[in-house]
Amino acid sequence: MTNQRIQAHFQESADLKIKAAQVLAQPISQAIELMFTALSNGNKILACGNGGSAADAQHFAAELVGRFERERLPLPALALTTDTSIITAVGNDYNFNDIFSKQVQAFGQAGDILLAMSTSGNSANVLAAVDAALERDMRIVALTGKGGGTIAKRLTDSDVHICVPHDRTARIQEVHLLTIHCLCDGIDVALFGEA
Repeated sequence: MTNQRIQAHFQESADLKIKAAQVLAQPISQAIELMFTALSNGNKILACGNGGSAADAQHFAAELVGRFERERLPLPALALTTDTSIITAVGNDYNFNDIFSKQVQAFGQAGDILLAMSTSGNSANVLAAVDAALERDMRIVALTGKGGGTIAKRLTDSDVHICVPHDRTARIQEVHLLTIHCLCDGIDVALFGEA
């Protein structure tokens, strides 16, 4: 791979992040407020996604349960992507599209948040989790790209849609990771004040 091609990846990523900052600052701020309110009221955040988004769900939960950049009490967050026994049992006995929704039905309660990640906005199992969360009177924070897909159409006015203005999966995932760090930082500041 040539240095020029590598530099093009960095440039495209940097350009998108600058553009996305202007578009996404407000919905990210709204998501922080939604998550802060839920956590302050004793609720939790459930996170799901496929592939890179599954890793992002685990990353987000780890930052809340462990710590982001400061020492604090653990915060209740659960990645629905980590229990291989649940995922394989549900996928085998029911349908792969049910792997997250069954867990939302089991663990989700009114007032909880579902962090639903899908770069296309069309992941069937994430969409099923969104539907299950809405049935349980949970709020949704959706991280998408490519216009938001079907997930964008399912969200209510009480939910928050953070849609990266790009069509390339790798670039969308890079902004999702930065968004997760913004959420973690914003939650810490809202709960515990400026560091």
